[in-house]
Formats: sequence, structure tokens, C-alpha cells
Amino acid sequence: MPRRPILSTRVLLVCAAIGVATGVAGGVAGLVTPLVIAAAPFAYGIVLGSHVLPGIIAQQVFRLPLVALTTHVLAALVASAFNPAWIGRFLGTALLFGAIQEGVAALTRYRSWGVWRFFAAALAIGLVVAVVVFFAAHLGKLALWAQIAYLIVSLLGPVAWTAVGLGVGESLRKAGVARGVRAG
Repeated sequence: MPRRPILSTRVLLVCAAIGVATGVAGGVAGLVTPLVIAAAPFAYGIVLGSHVLPGIIAQQVFRLPLVALTTHVLAALVASAFNPAWIGRFLGTALLFGAIQEGVAALTRYRSWGVWRFFAAALAIGLVVAVVVFFAAHLGKLALWAQIAYLIVSLLGPVAWTAVGLGVGESLRKAGVARGVRAG
């Protein structure tokens, strides 16, 4: 008897649709990144935080393993069409954010889907982003107020975008996008 695929064709198609929509948003975020870094580097966490959307929406809709990672990779490929030179950055961010979101879900064995779980992943992403970008972009050169603002915004950016993603995902779920799909 043939084995059922981990993700059905229906789930993959919906993940692709979410990936395209959030990939366009990610592409726009990539386009404004140089402007934000030049004009207000302390606000970068808001822009980078938008990259949590693919996984949050997919997990809120389906509540299945691998949907966050799958959707993140598809979104990264779409976003890279806006700036092909950044494909490595988009894919790296997708893999990191998707792995964190999948990891938090895996800790609960994909059985707990309370909003706390999504926000825990968002805070983990925010913390990683805050530390990595702080050192990579030499933000220690900024005024103390800008460094503090950067750290706060980097933590809260993914949290705010997670709230948006949960709203979108719940709307899709209520519209019946996940109807007929059950956990493996």
C-alpha cells in the first residue's frame, strides 16, 4: 500500500499561494531595507520582522508539520525575484525563521496551537535577529538611544507581524481553506 505524502497536494498548493503573497511582501521589504538602514537603522526590526508571515499564516491555517518551512522557502524564492542578488539572504532568513517556527511547534509535538506558541517563536526570532544584526551591521556605533530602540524594535517587530499573520491565517481558516485537511 503506498504511503501518504507528508503534505498533500492541496496543502502544498495553499502553501504556495501563501508563499507567493508573503513573498511579494518580503520582496517589498527587501527593496525598502537599504532605505531604512540608511535613514533609521533602529527601525530595521519592523522590516525584517515581516519575514515571519509565511510560516505563521501557514501554521495557523493548517497546524501541520513542515508547512512553515515549506511556505518560507517558497516565499523566499518569490521575494528573490525583486532582488536576485539577495537570494542567499532571502533563503537564509526563510530557513532560519521557518526552522524556529517549526522547532517551537515540534516542542509541543505539533499538538498545541495556542497563540502563546506563535508569540514564543516570534520572540525567539526577534532575539536572534536583534543579536545577529546588531553585530553584523555594527549598530554599536549608533547613539545609545538608537541602540536601545533597535533592540526593542527588533524584538517587537516579529511579534507585531505575528499578530498580523495570525489574523490572516485565522481568516483563511474560517473561510474553509483547511477544510478536509487533517494531521498525518
